Amino acid sequence: MKITLTAFVTMDGVHQAPGGPNEDTSDGFTHGGWSVPYGDEDFGRFVTGVFDNADAFLLGRRTYDIFAAHWPRVTDPEDPIATKLNSLPKYVPSSTLGEPSWAHTTVFRKNAVAEIAELKRRPGRELQIHGSARLAQGLLAKNLIDTVHLLVFPVVLGSGRRLFEDGTLPTAFRLEGLSRTSTGVVIHTYEASGRPEYGSYELAPEQE
Repeated sequence: MKITLTAFVTMDGVHQAPGGPNEDTSDGFTHGGWSVPYGDEDFGRFVTGVFDNADAFLLGRRTYDIFAAHWPRVTDPEDPIATKLNSLPKYVPSSTLGEPSWAHTTVFRKNAVAEIAELKRRPGRELQIHGSARLAQGLLAKNLIDTVHLLVFPVVLGSGRRLFEDGTLPTAFRLEGLSRTSTGVVIHTYEASGRPEYGSYELAPEQE
């Protein structure tokens, strides 16, 4: 399976609490819910299309707790996101999560990277990460993420946790898809392509 990451970020790279004011207030963050005003039909179609390709989900502990508190309560069989999240396997690397109550959840308590690498070797379409910035950074450092759907929202917050913080492994990507929604969200789809290459615009020394 490919491992894919779908991430919402602001123009200044903030990834924290896009879905609501109480989603994540750590470090005094007061801007939660910043993505909600930009939801439209274009956004909905894209996200539904992403979930259509899922065979399983890989979620960080914080994102798992947020999802587990919300999605099991959405029981409409016509909801394309809820039906996927509630019925497909979910994997959570965590040493502190107790016995999960959300159906089809497996907790990786030890050797999470090895367990995830094994999942990646299995046949299938996509093992999807949604949100889960810390998990995503750890897997980028191990070259385990294949595709990144980066949704950039037209807002600057000035504070909050970034998706790509200092210390992220330098990684080059190849742009495979680009679109925008009616509210100005720009959707980039990137494929990982190894390490960055470097050059210089400096002028060559003058010849004597």
